Amino acid sequence: MLPRDIIDTTVLPPGERFGMWLDLVARTSVPLRIQSAHSDDFAARANFIALGPIQLVQYEYPSLDATRTPKLVRQSDPELYILALTTGGIGTSSQDGRRSEILAGEFTFYDGSRPHDVCHHATEPDRDQATSIVTMIPHAALPLPPQRMATLYGGRMSGSEGIGALLAQFLLQVTGHPEQYHAADASRLGAVGLDLATTMLGRHLVAEDAVPTEIRRRALLTQVQSYIHRHLGEATLGPQVVADAHHISVRSLHRLFEAEDATVASYIRDLRLARCRRDLTDPALRKQPVQTVAARWGFSDKAHFSRAFRAAYGTTPQEHRDSGSDLARIVNRQASTVNSLPAD
Repeated sequence: MLPRDIIDTTVLPPGERFGMWLDLVARTSVPLRIQSAHSDDFAARANFIALGPIQLVQYEYPSLDATRTPKLVRQSDPELYILALTTGGIGTSSQDGRRSEILAGEFTFYDGSRPHDVCHHATEPDRDQATSIVTMIPHAALPLPPQRMATLYGGRMSGSEGIGALLAQFLLQVTGHPEQYHAADASRLGAVGLDLATTMLGRHLVAEDAVPTEIRRRALLTQVQSYIHRHLGEATLGPQVVADAHHISVRSLHRLFEAEDATVASYIRDLRLARCRRDLTDPALRKQPVQTVAARWGFSDKAHFSRAFRAAYGTTPQEHRDSGSDLARIVNRQASTVNSLPAD
């Protein structure tokens, strides 16, 4: 599981919670002057996940208004960019004269080394919580020209299309399911997140060539692989379809995979076979014919599927299913024997 730190103000009496939150923000992000109508009982929670070059913070808090004044900047400057995804509620972000209204599913971006204002309010009458996922990126880690970043400060960016959607999905997945990853995955996940954030920000600059070529390549590869996972069950999925969906040539798509351990076609095939192998030993799918399972994952030809499965795993699909059933029967038989023994 990814290591994380959880801060919950409700462990303290109501009168001490707001002070705890102010101290938390000052120590972990950038010091802010915060006001809230809920300061007498500020029930809030923050989950911190360190991912190599970046840090993710999943916030849940009552409606608040925050200001980073020039004085606070002079007192403390951690040299961080803040990329915030609003997941619940409605907010505003302003910096360097630019002000934007931020809705759920949208990003805003600002520089923690400069004065700014951020407001985030709950929108549901029966709730008083607003939620967000913040990515904290050190200035030195973002490979974009600092002198050009000001055009993005206080702006909003979509988290529902293109690279923005992919980045939003990444943030929601990692913060929502840290148990699905190992601690050793943290640095690699951080690199992926940084690549996606860099590419999204770069596309909102005047020219995308501000993004280093290798980062653009890795971000596009991540986007392509995500597309393949989502469309794996479509029998027509192949290099041409994938290339067309991303507005690149098939030749460019093949070059994109040159540094990987698989070609585009073998990547698709191996994923499909892995899904079939899993489903063939799923007790809930036991009554489904082998070909139905294969077709669900894009194998329309029974003979081709059988050959590909044997080549990959050294056994036929039916033999694999039967071996899984035999193992289940052995385990169940052993469990029944143990449960039937008299207690000591």
